[in-house]
Amino acid sequence: MPTAADQPTVTVERDGHVLLMGLHRPHKRNAFDRAMLAELSAAYGLLERDPDLRCGVLFAHGDHFTGGLDMVDVGPAVAAGESPYPAGGGDPWRLAGDWTTPVVAAAKGWVMTLGIELLLAADVRIASRDARFSQFEVRRGIYPFGGATIRFPREAGWGNAMRWILTGDEFDAAEALRIGLVQEVTDDGAAALARATQIAHTIADRAAPLGVQTTLRSAHRARDEGDAAAAARLAEDVARLFASEDGREGVQSFVERRDARFTGR
Repeated sequence: MPTAADQPTVTVERDGHVLLMGLHRPHKRNAFDRAMLAELSAAYGLLERDPDLRCGVLFAHGDHFTGGLDMVDVGPAVAAGESPYPAGGGDPWRLAGDWTTPVVAAAKGWVMTLGIELLLAADVRIASRDARFSQFEVRRGIYPFGGATIRFPREAGWGNAMRWILTGDEFDAAEALRIGLVQEVTDDGAAALARATQIAHTIADRAAPLGVQTTLRSAHRARDEGDAAAAARLAEDVARLFASEDGREGVQSFVERRDARFTGR
């Protein structure tokens, strides 16, 4: 009979142009061990590498999004500075390099430490009403090292971010919505996943892939290089998009008053 150790710790399923990535270690509240880190990295690598995939959905099996790191398993590797990511994998916390494929995240139950940072690395975040958040690394003698010190203040404002990062206190979905950590709150986890998937399909099935990619690149450029650098590329980028097959299809669909059929070319 298969045991928990025999099962994948991250499920990967294609749903048209959407990649569903499910955290799957529910017997450990989806706490990340080294295998789970490697499998999620592989999923993010696939998402960014496969041109047929236009959006990802990150969610969790079981009752909780994640309890954070399994420190017994991962701690020694972290202390040694070892990378948990396999060849061809991507960084799910998206701290290295650039990315052009959006991710919509659906959170529920416990959303601890690096779980918050996974949300911050996603582009749209949905939470169920029962979600409970805590960035409690300071209570374990360390500090958030998955991007919270960079992104949390930017997303929520300095005071809101420091209120939760420096204390490690727990907060609920209503507070997460108030400070901008999540964009919507649903009644339960199933509804959060359904809503995240709906948004992902809106992006993947109705928006032009090149337009989505260029939008993310422009926003990243403004963040990393400043507004002037992003503004300097706007005319060049839009001219390239108008000249693409999808750009021509977009204009034609407007003229014919129908939905566009984009191919990513």
